[in-house]
Amino acid sequence: MNLKTIKDNQKKEYNKLATHVIQSWEWGEFRKTLGIPLLRYGLYQNGKLSKVFQLTLHKIPFTNQYVGYLPKGPFPDAELAEALTEIGKKNNCAFVKVEPNVVTSVIPANAGIQKTDSSSESDPDIRRDDKTIDSSFIKSPKPLFTKYNFVLDLTKSETDLLKNMHSKTRYNIKVAKKHGVEVKELSDNGAFEIYLKLYFETTRRQGYHGHNEYYHRQAWKTLKEAGLARLLIAFYQGEPLTAWMLLNFQDTLYYPYGGSLKAHPEVMANNLVAWEAINLGKKLKLKNFDMWGALGPDADPKDPWYGFHKFKQGYGGKLTEYVGTYDLVFNWPIYWLFTVIDKLTPLKIFLLKLLRK
Repeated sequence: MNLKTIKDNQKKEYNKLATHVIQSWEWGEFRKTLGIPLLRYGLYQNGKLSKVFQLTLHKIPFTNQYVGYLPKGPFPDAELAEALTEIGKKNNCAFVKVEPNVVTSVIPANAGIQKTDSSSESDPDIRRDDKTIDSSFIKSPKPLFTKYNFVLDLTKSETDLLKNMHSKTRYNIKVAKKHGVEVKELSDNGAFEIYLKLYFETTRRQGYHGHNEYYHRQAWKTLKEAGLARLLIAFYQGEPLTAWMLLNFQDTLYYPYGGSLKAHPEVMANNLVAWEAINLGKKLKLKNFDMWGALGPDADPKDPWYGFHKFKQGYGGKLTEYVGTYDLVFNWPIYWLFTVIDKLTPLKIFLLKLLRK
């Protein structure tokens, strides 16, 4: 293994090998604006850069140690374990949490719960690695990203995309158009203020803990300037009802954040925004639409996230399963204390914010 710090003049080379928008150079620069320490590395084979990744450091309260966090990075093999051990010990980490962007299986749209091997010819662009997870990593009791996600193939024709949707989703898109809902792609300051208002309206209504306003402002500023972020807003009779922030990186469009008003549910504005996001991805000549998370194949209708899951499922994407969340531990007493405290509310919420902020 040959581990080296990535230098500023390697941005282009780094981005070619980055595994997800969260691993992009631009996302790392955004994280820096939040005052979060960020480390960026490359692994070399025979003098050639073969893997890249970046991780953030988060101070554990009342200790002199940190949690390292590496989301959507490379496969957790022996090479990565060795690299993270060197990095973790050098930076006084109690442990490093990894959530690799590595697919283990996909479930085709409308195929029930039968799993299909993701290495098939129909899935050429889904990352897959059949290597064994290094034994240094342990299964984490605390995932931050969901293990499942809906990913839609944007290379299909508009006809095929519509055909693969749930009939109710197709119908709702038609309803929105019939009501005169208009979706606009916008990037001005006024549009961003609309987005913020709708995002926080949704977090209050749904009762979940989203990122704070400063986080969103810095994400928008940094990623928009890099050409990686845009807004889609649905208007009905001049009133904004739904707003999505979309990110594009390499060949993929991502839907990480959105919000909506409760008003006028009968006009189905959310459905039209999603359809226009798909059309935007095709216009940008992207190959995949990553919907940023879902429940598993046996989703419980009583789960509070079931509504989001069902909405995304209606667009006919493949339910994609990732390898999961793992921890590489260097200080077991602090790790177990951290884990125990994390199970307690409101400390659980505090620690979740610690890693997400």
